[in-house]
Amino acid sequence: MNTKLETLAPAGIWNNFKSLTQIPRPSKKESRVVEFIKSFGEKLGLETFVDSVGNIVIRKPATPGMENLKGVIFQSHVDMVPQKNSDKKHDFEKDPIEAYIDDEWVRANGTTLGADNGIGVAAMMAVLESKDLQHGPVECLFTIDEETGMTGAFALKPGMLKGDILMNLDSEHEGELFIGCAGGMDGNIEFDYVANEVPEGYAPFLVKVSGLKGGHSGLDIHLGRGNSNLVLIRLLRKAEEETGLRLCEFEGGNMRNAIPREAHATILIPESGKKEFNTLVEDFHKIISKELEATEPDFVIEVTATAKPARVMEPGLQKRVIASIFTCPNGVIRMTDGIEDLVETSTNLSIVKTNTDTINISCLLRSSVDSAKKNLSEMMKALFELAGGRATFSGSYPGWKPNMNSSIMKTMDSVYQKKYGKKMEIKAVHAGLECGIIGGVYPNLDMVSFGPTIKHPHSPDEKVHIASVQKFWDFLVETLKNVPVK
Repeated sequence: MNTKLETLAPAGIWNNFKSLTQIPRPSKKESRVVEFIKSFGEKLGLETFVDSVGNIVIRKPATPGMENLKGVIFQSHVDMVPQKNSDKKHDFEKDPIEAYIDDEWVRANGTTLGADNGIGVAAMMAVLESKDLQHGPVECLFTIDEETGMTGAFALKPGMLKGDILMNLDSEHEGELFIGCAGGMDGNIEFDYVANEVPEGYAPFLVKVSGLKGGHSGLDIHLGRGNSNLVLIRLLRKAEEETGLRLCEFEGGNMRNAIPREAHATILIPESGKKEFNTLVEDFHKIISKELEATEPDFVIEVTATAKPARVMEPGLQKRVIASIFTCPNGVIRMTDGIEDLVETSTNLSIVKTNTDTINISCLLRSSVDSAKKNLSEMMKALFELAGGRATFSGSYPGWKPNMNSSIMKTMDSVYQKKYGKKMEIKAVHAGLECGIIGGVYPNLDMVSFGPTIKHPHSPDEKVHIASVQKFWDFLVETLKNVPVK
């Protein structure tokens, strides 16, 4: 396994990215990486400060003679999504990421890589430390906690930033320039867990769904991938009706913005219905494998005998919980009018978990249309309240409306055409970029988002294309030379 990322070009990005892989930085646990970047700026002798929540700003003066260019703010988030394969032993709060070179790609050994958004962070560090770039005034804004609520961006205060142009480096398709994104909202549903004693005459089993690809709940939501929570609930509902299944515990998914890849449940089956249940599972596996054969070739259902559980869910509650999850909207709700292949509104049933006293369900709703996002939340609230749950929706953040008159968009498209002989693809994205929130605080910023090619973010299959990182850097360098004047 070739782990020598420092041998790759451009050296400035890859050296810094390798350093980042050595610093645990899951969302809400960014203190070490914040201190690392703060120290990095101070060692360079650059103006550096950290705000009250942990966002870092580092300023670099213009190259002599280029002070008349508009000020550029580069922006990336320092946190990463902590996802791993079930057989991988890894503590995201303690262990470094095991990044390695795999032919044309850099990926990680059994975990997310953190190229989202570590490559953007590393590129900003390379800009700050470079002694030969030509540029106007530069600010680098490193935000915290993008992946679990964008709380860093929400905490930004007016007057903190001085630049005129914001370049977000959190996009994942080289050659594409993003000028708009969807807004989002968190849905949290709770039922009280009412327990019964475990009855006699039942056999306990552990049922596990695994092998699904998962992925980014915005960028990948239209790809038809399986949702482990819904697949398992579908099986449980069928077994509840046909065998008298009783549900004890359920756990699926662990990140609000990742399509859940695995789920498991502890169940009870009447002794007299064990054979029927095994046949049902075999048939169900064939059905789902056929339905998802194009997208989920590694899908697996496993059933194993387990120890007698301490409790079982009250039958009426079980029926309401299973039925409401089974009918919960998930996936693409509506496509965008007039823009090919762009999702307008979606939702991801991301987490289902039984706790000591409660059953908790989490969803992430996305839409570029605020009224559609609100309507989706009201529909889901009505569904779960009819089932006896409590539904709250919070953390709503705005979308980013495209500005087709953006001067930096036009400049970057022109630079790209001159350098590579083709136009950039100018797009909006069905994912939550921090641009919408930042633009709310700084409404006069001219904003774009771009980056290298990163595949399968938010999953252990995450990988970044090596050649695209060089191309991304070369384009960034050329763009800095051609920023419009004030």
